[in-house]
Amino acid sequence: MHEATTVSVSEAEMANAIRALAMDAVQAANSGHPGMPMGMADVATVLFNRFMKIDPSAPGWPDRDRFVLSAGHGSMLLYSIHHLLGYADMDMDQLRHFRQLGYRTAGHPEYGHAAGIETTTGPLGQGIATSVGMALAERMMKARFGGELVDHYTYVIAGDGCLMEGISHEAIDMAGHMKLGRLIVFWDDNSITIDGATDVSTSTRQTARFEASGWHVQSVDGHDREAVARAIEAARADVRPSLIACKTVIGYGAPTKQGTSSTHGEPLGDDEIAATRKALGWTYPPFEIPDDIRSAWRAIATRGAKSRTAWEMRLAESEHGAALTSALAEPDAGTLKTAIAAHKRKLSADAPKVATRKASQMALEVINETLPNTVGGSADLTGSNNTKTSGMAAVTPDDYSGRYIHYGVREHGMAAAMNGIALHGGFIPYGGTFLVFSDYCRPSIRLSALMEQRVIYVMTHDSIGLGEDGPTHQPVEHLASLRAIPNLQVYRPADAVETAEAWEIAVLSPSAPSLLALSRQGLPTVRTAHTDENLTARGAYVLRDTGGDRDVTLFATGSEVELALKAADALGTEGYKAAVVSAPCFELFAAQDEAYRQSVLGTAPRVGVEAAIRQGWTDLLGCNAAFVGMSGFGASAPASDLYPHFGITPEAVADAARKLIQER
Repeated sequence: MHEATTVSVSEAEMANAIRALAMDAVQAANSGHPGMPMGMADVATVLFNRFMKIDPSAPGWPDRDRFVLSAGHGSMLLYSIHHLLGYADMDMDQLRHFRQLGYRTAGHPEYGHAAGIETTTGPLGQGIATSVGMALAERMMKARFGGELVDHYTYVIAGDGCLMEGISHEAIDMAGHMKLGRLIVFWDDNSITIDGATDVSTSTRQTARFEASGWHVQSVDGHDREAVARAIEAARADVRPSLIACKTVIGYGAPTKQGTSSTHGEPLGDDEIAATRKALGWTYPPFEIPDDIRSAWRAIATRGAKSRTAWEMRLAESEHGAALTSALAEPDAGTLKTAIAAHKRKLSADAPKVATRKASQMALEVINETLPNTVGGSADLTGSNNTKTSGMAAVTPDDYSGRYIHYGVREHGMAAAMNGIALHGGFIPYGGTFLVFSDYCRPSIRLSALMEQRVIYVMTHDSIGLGEDGPTHQPVEHLASLRAIPNLQVYRPADAVETAEAWEIAVLSPSAPSLLALSRQGLPTVRTAHTDENLTARGAYVLRDTGGDRDVTLFATGSEVELALKAADALGTEGYKAAVVSAPCFELFAAQDEAYRQSVLGTAPRVGVEAAIRQGWTDLLGCNAAFVGMSGFGASAPASDLYPHFGITPEAVADAARKLIQER
C-alpha cells in the first residue's frame, strides 16, 4: 500500500468531489446514472489514493495498474477521477458536456475516446470478463519477462447487473481456475436494480458463488474507508482472485433519494442536489473543485509518475528489456510476409486437398514459428478447430509461460478474455470454436470491432458441409450476421492458399478483429499458380477469367468456389464464357477503389453461390443476378447428401447462369 496522499484533505472530501461532479454532470446532461458513482465514491477514493499505480502523463505505461469500470453506466465515476487526477484530455469542459456529441465523456466509457479508459464497458458483464484476459496477460508477461518489469494489478468495479449476466459465470470460473491473484473485483452491493430492489429478480448468494469458483472473498461496509483499505491489502496478499463485496447505498448523500432505484438512471433534480450539497457539507458551485482537494488527487498522479520513471530505468537495465519492448511493438511484417509467401509457394506446388480448418493450422505453424507472441486457444474444441501447433505448451495455473489457453466450454468468456489480452498488450490472441457458436460470443466480437482490437476468431465447421451433426450445428445465417458488424473482417477462404493469406492479413491488422470461417470438409487447392501478391487482401478477385467479354460471372466463397469452377467448366462446353470470382472477404472488397471493383464485377449477369443465406450479397450481385444457397436450416446427413438435397451443386449454378444469359 502507498502512503495516503491526503495533503491535509480527508478522503471523505476527495470522495465527495466525485459525488459532486457526478451529480452535477448528470444534471447538466439531463441524462445519466448518478447513483453508482455516488455510492462507490468511497471505495474508488481509497483504491486510487492508497493503492493504484497510474501515471496520467503516460497513460499507456505498460506496468500501470488497470482499472475497469464494468458497471459502465456509472461512467461519471471514471471521468471525475480522470479529471481530478489531471488527465490532459479530461478538462472540466468535458464534464460539463457529459453525454454530448463531440466530447470524450460518452454515456458509457468508450476505449480510445479518452486516455486511461482501459476497455469499453456498458454491456453489463463485459468488463469483468475482459478483465480476466488482462489479469491473465499480466501473469503471462511476468512469466516471460520477470517481476521487475511486470508487476501490476487489475481492479474492477462490478454491479449487481454485471454479476447477473451469464458471462460473469464464465469469467469468474476461469479466473478462479487460473488462480489470477492480481485480479481484484469490487462488487457494488447496493441491492438496487432499475426495476427496484434486487430481490425482485435474484436470490443468489454471490459471495458463495465466487467462493465455489476458487476466489478469495471478503465483505465490507463500502462507506467504511479503513475497512475497504484493509480488504484491499488482504486481497493483494492472496494468491487467488479476490472479490470484495462492498455494501453501499446507491446515491449516497442524497437525503430523500439515496438507496432507491430512482437514483440509478436519472438526474437527482435541482432541489435534491441542493439538499445533497448541504448533507455532504459541499459548499462549492457546480463543476468547481477547491485547490486543496484537487492537489490531493494530483498527488496520486505525482506518485505514479515516480513509479513509472523507476520502471523505465529498470527496463533500460534489464536483460529482458528489449524482448518486452518487442512484444509490445507491432509484429515484424516483412519477416512474416516472407514466411507466408514461401508457405504459399509450396502450397500452390503441392496442391493439397485439405479442409481449411487444417489449412489454418498449417498457416499457424508458420506464424507461430515466426512470431513469438501469438497466443492461441479454443473453447474445448482444440482437435476440431486445429488451433494448437507443434511445440505449444498450455498456459496453466502453475505455469503461465505457455502459449495455448484452454478456455473450456466458455465461448463468450473466451472472446471477452481475448479482448482483455489484446487490450493489455504484449500478445496477439486467437481462439477457436464452431462458427454456429459465434452467437454465444457475439457481444464480445462486437466489442472487438468497436474497440478496434486485433483479436482473431477461428470459426470452423462453417456450413452444412459439417454433415451429420445437423441443423443445430450448421450455420446458415451466421455469415450474414457477422458481416453486418462494422469493422469486423470476415474471411471465408476457398483453399489453403487463401487461408494463409487471410491469416497474414489478420495478424497484420492492428485496428480490426478478424474472423476466419473454415470448412470441416477437404477442399482442393484452386490457386495452383503462385503469386507473391496477397490476393485475399483485395477481398475478391478474378480467379478464372474468360480472356474477353463475359457471358456471366460466378461469385463464390469458401467451399463453393470449387462448385463455381465446375459450373464454369460445364458452361464452357456449351460455348458460354463464365468468369469465376473468389470473394473471401466482402469487407476488404468494399474498401477497394471503384476501378478495381468494376474490373472484378464486370457488366455480365452475376450468380452468387454460398452455402448460407443470401442476405448481404446484394452489393456483389446487383439486380440482374441469381443466388444459389440456403433459404432455411440444414439437416442431419453426410455432406455429400446435403449439398444435392439443398440444391447447391455445379448443375444448379450452371442452370442459374444459363437462365440469366438467355434472359438478356
